[in-house]
Amino acid sequence: MTQTFIDLNTYNNRVKSAEDRRAMAVAAALSVIHAKASNTPADCNILTDEMNNLSDYADQIQEALKVK
Repeated sequence: MTQTFIDLNTYNNRVKSAEDRRAMAVAAALSVIHAKASNTPADCNILTDEMNNLSDYADQIQEALKVK
């Protein structure tokens, strides 16, 4: 998970295509979902619920990385 955030640190410092930026945001979102799901009881449907939010999480990550 740390490598994902190191990669995100260079997110705006390199010229990347929109697809590359999206892939990095999705990878970060998956890391967050993984952390959340691994700390949840086994009888919960958290993984399904969180995967349904994947696109929203990636959108939020991309928005947060925009320079204001």
